[in-house]
Amino acid sequence: MDKDNEYPTGWKLAFTTLLFGNFITGLGYSMTMPFVSLFMSELHNYSKVELNLYAGLAFAATFIAQSLMAPVWGSLADRKGRKLMCLRASGVMSFTIFITGLATGAWYIIIMRFIQGLFSGYINNATALIAGETPHKRSGWVISQMLTASTAGTLLGPLIGGVLTSAIGHILPGAWQYRCSFFITGFLMFLVFISTLTFVHEEFTPIEKDKMQPMMSLLKSLPDLKLVILMFFTTMIVQSSTLSVDPIVSLYVKSLIPHSPYIVIIAGIVAAAPGLGTLIASRQMGHKLDEIGPLKALKIGLLVATILFIPMGFTNSPLVLAGLRFLLGIAAVALIPAAQTVLTLSTPKEAFGRIFSYNQAFQALGSVMGSLMGSTVSGFLSFRDVFWITGSTLLVVFIILLFNTSKQTKSAI
Repeated sequence: MDKDNEYPTGWKLAFTTLLFGNFITGLGYSMTMPFVSLFMSELHNYSKVELNLYAGLAFAATFIAQSLMAPVWGSLADRKGRKLMCLRASGVMSFTIFITGLATGAWYIIIMRFIQGLFSGYINNATALIAGETPHKRSGWVISQMLTASTAGTLLGPLIGGVLTSAIGHILPGAWQYRCSFFITGFLMFLVFISTLTFVHEEFTPIEKDKMQPMMSLLKSLPDLKLVILMFFTTMIVQSSTLSVDPIVSLYVKSLIPHSPYIVIIAGIVAAAPGLGTLIASRQMGHKLDEIGPLKALKIGLLVATILFIPMGFTNSPLVLAGLRFLLGIAAVALIPAAQTVLTLSTPKEAFGRIFSYNQAFQALGSVMGSLMGSTVSGFLSFRDVFWITGSTLLVVFIILLFNTSKQTKSAI
């Protein structure tokens, strides 16, 4: 079968199932994490600095573990297949999120998040699996849909989590309103595990470890190693820009409207606004990636995102903040999905697992950088400074790409 022109049998069912899995995985993360600082405050009387730092560590713990283990899981994926990696990740995530609902203190949450990170990788492997089964002429659209599903889940999760937590809070006040959200999220991840096990079939021939090309040799054999490394770096900074705001968004909204009885719901709306923009723009932008090339789309997305972050630090209105984040969600469709598409078009299929895992490691490092930067800057300086510093880092990446990829921009990439 010619992979450039034909879809394998069962492709549509597998694509739909993995799309669902990516969405729920993103949702499972963000339904609870934006409210972790509020959850911690119910468990113990922490100071402002302690609360900010513990919230940052809770965010960072998963991604520190991810960055350590991603290359190991990537190598195993190339030898054993990506479906097995998806099952591992979704199964462990369902367990750790559920158990986090029983937390008695901040360090309990941080440790469970670290364990979750050690076995994570559903989104990365699901994307690599379906990318390897997709004709190249549709790569941009398919990968943008897969990553948009996870992004939309991540960004819509706070809205769903906020409404759910607020509703439960009328019945079970205090820490229990947050505990129930973890229990529900754990159950949703179990559904992902079952659906992936049942509906995804992968055509994969196991490879002996001693027959695999060494990673350094593989990197040197790539047609454009410099471009691949630039995509790793870009993924790291883009992810950092996303995660710099997540740990402090609910606290920032609370500082804008300290006496409102609807802080949780409003914080959820502000955090989820980019998700709505992403959903609206995803289909059209996915086709644009194939039409104008993912690299050009990436540069445009970086420039727009840079411009949007600046006024976020000036506004005193949660409504204006939500509107700006909505526009950021539209721009986000041309960021991580575009970088992933460049990697797909620049990498042989037999190396997808390792290249995508290294990209995940850089993405995890970006998450660590972003979450710690957001919590540290907001704790010692101000919430507004987080937005300005984030916008500046995106501008630096845009300039680097602008002066180092002029040749590739003229090609299909």
